[in-house]
Amino acid sequence: MRTPSSSLSPHTGEGIVIDIGTGDGLFVYQCARENPNKFYIGIDANPRPLEKVSEKIHRNPTKGGLPNVLFIQAAIEDLPSELDGVADEVHVHFPWGSLLRIAATGDKNGLHKLRRICAPEGVLEILIGLDPDRDRSEIERLGLKLFSTDFIDQELALRYRAAGFEILERGVLAQSEWPKLKTSWAKRLQGNEARTLIYIIAQATSVTS
Repeated sequence: MRTPSSSLSPHTGEGIVIDIGTGDGLFVYQCARENPNKFYIGIDANPRPLEKVSEKIHRNPTKGGLPNVLFIQAAIEDLPSELDGVADEVHVHFPWGSLLRIAATGDKNGLHKLRRICAPEGVLEILIGLDPDRDRSEIERLGLKLFSTDFIDQELALRYRAAGFEILERGVLAQSEWPKLKTSWAKRLQGNEARTLIYIIAQATSVTS
């Protein structure tokens, strides 16, 4: 079974990859090490979890430094205009708060902000893992419906299309595949059988409305 990331453009080659809500930056750091010809940008509104990895990337390459990584402090609502149209890939992994609301409800304004940073035919990957009991307060606070592949097909696909994204693939990722995601949250949350991880892979198109 493919992981969502394997459905994106090949790891070899060039391009700009943006990770929104990057957290501690582990996904960006590990992918940048494996793909030196790509440039990775991690974005998060909270800079504190990024302090260690930000220091690490500026070291000598023999000691873990990476010249193909940049971290930016910014919220989804205020992405720098310099990023407009640059991303060949945009990743949103285990979002929370406003980022979760945008991804899980198909909020048009929020999706437009993601579409704005995509290059023509850029690819958007979203991973949402919710536990209906443990995450109940956040689900209710954000007014989320039951998140499922049926919901994606019946409601989200149209909303994503209106915001300039065509959903190419969606599905449920088995827990045995979670370690391949290279994120700290995948490691922390793995083992909770009540938590379903659903992925969406979409491609940037022209905005229809």
